[in-house]
Parts: sequence; C-alpha cells; structure tokens
Amino acid sequence: MIVVTGAAGQLGRLVIKALLKTQSASEIVAAVRSPEKAADLAALGVHVRRADYNEPATLETAFKGADKVLLISSNELGQRAVQHRAAIDAAKRNGVQLIGYTSVLHADTSPLGLADEHRETEEALRASGVPFVLLRNGWYTENYTGSLAPALEHGAILGSAGDGKISSATRADYAEAAALAMTRDAQAGHIYELAGDTAYTLAELAAEVTRQSGKKVEYQNLSESDYKAALIGVGLPEVLAALLSDSSTGASKGALFDEGHQLSQLLGRPTTPLATVVAEALAV
Repeated sequence: MIVVTGAAGQLGRLVIKALLKTQSASEIVAAVRSPEKAADLAALGVHVRRADYNEPATLETAFKGADKVLLISSNELGQRAVQHRAAIDAAKRNGVQLIGYTSVLHADTSPLGLADEHRETEEALRASGVPFVLLRNGWYTENYTGSLAPALEHGAILGSAGDGKISSATRADYAEAAALAMTRDAQAGHIYELAGDTAYTLAELAAEVTRQSGKKVEYQNLSESDYKAALIGVGLPEVLAALLSDSSTGASKGALFDEGHQLSQLLGRPTTPLATVVAEALAV
C-alpha cells in the first residue's frame, strides 16, 4: 500500500491521478488534513485518511499498513522540518519500507533560503534508518504562468533573477515522476535531481508570452528588496514574498538551473515545453 501525504494539494492530487494509471485504488491512501476536501478521491476508491503534520497521532493511524509513504513537503514555512520529522517517525514505527520525499533541486548545495528545511528533512531521513528516495524537484513552470493576467495587464513580468536560467517543469511532470519512483523496484538510495529539459530566462519567458498573446510583455529586473516590496504590494504575506524574492535572486546564482535531464529520463519522455504551458495559461 502506498500512502501519499498532502494528497488534497495541487501536487498530491496529480500524484494520486498518476498512481491510478498503474495501481489499484484500493492500494492507495490519500493522507489529508481535511478528509471532506478529498471526497472526489474517495469516490475513485482511494482510501482517505486524516493526517495532520501537527498531530503525530493522526500520522500514526494514517500510515498503518503502508509499504511506502510519499512525503510531500508541507507548505507551512518555518514549521516543515519538525512536521516532516513527525511523519518520518510515524513511518518508522509502522515499519514502512520506503519513504519518498519531495525535496528541492540540489538541496545539499542550494543557496535558496527554502532549501534549509529540505536539508534538515534529508538529514532526518538519513538518521531514521528507513530506506528513502529523494525527489529533488526544481521550479514549477506554473509559478510563472499562474500569474500571467497581471503581466498582460501591466506589460511586465517582475523578478530579481537577472539573466539566470530556469529549468522548470510542470506539476504534472513532477507528479508523474513521483508516482514512478514510488512504484518501481529498487528505488531506495536514489537521489533524483528533477528539472525541465530546456532552461529559459525570465526575459525569454516574457518574449514567449508576447509571441503567443500578441501583447508586448517585458521582463523588469528588480533588486531583491524591491521585488519583495512589489509582492507585498499586491497582497502577498511577507514570509511568502521573502521566499519568492529570495528564490528569484537565487535563480540569478544558478539555483533553479539543471541540465542533467534526470526528470525526462525517469519519465521516459520529454518534459512539458514552456510554450505549451504558456498556451494553456493564456487559454484560461
């Protein structure tokens, strides 16, 4: 049995969808904080169990009978390392044979602030003695295409990435890779550096949006502090604005770039092209 944590989230739902292509629904557990939000998964025959990272007892129950657990990283910044350790401990007590963890690209060397909690989690996995596979995910293309409306309205994409190359892929690409890693044999010990096949700069992203929309959109490079202020100005919480501006600056240092093609190799197909994702976003 495979348990997927955070299964009601955007990535988690896509992982469940990918797993259902090869696995019986009765062998999949969707571990979610609010089971009522996963009624659609239950309707597919997937087991839905309550699992709150902040309530270790719920993790203990959710992981019962599991052979494998896909630990999708929490979105509670500053709390994740503690939450993840609770999940790892629960998996160990339940005799789980493999933990898959969605980490961040080049977590061991990444300059990104968000990498700190991923490094702590990876260390906790090593200390646990439970076999594990690391899925070090790069940036989501949707991080950019999900906010094209204001870019089109103002004719600008903002950031602090300079000319940094970004090897992004879609959530669906990463979800499919996670499903494959959790269902293939002999995955323990693997560290996958997962990223898109073709890297681009934010100026190139702006050019692609211009090409497809017919409306001139340019990339406006800001200092990290100015970009953070701009994000706060449009309503983002300060902690999220700080993370995004730090990550954008990190891109200028190569933190979001990778040319190893491990994602497409795992998938057995090319990653979803930027042009495709832009087209889908513009069609909404």
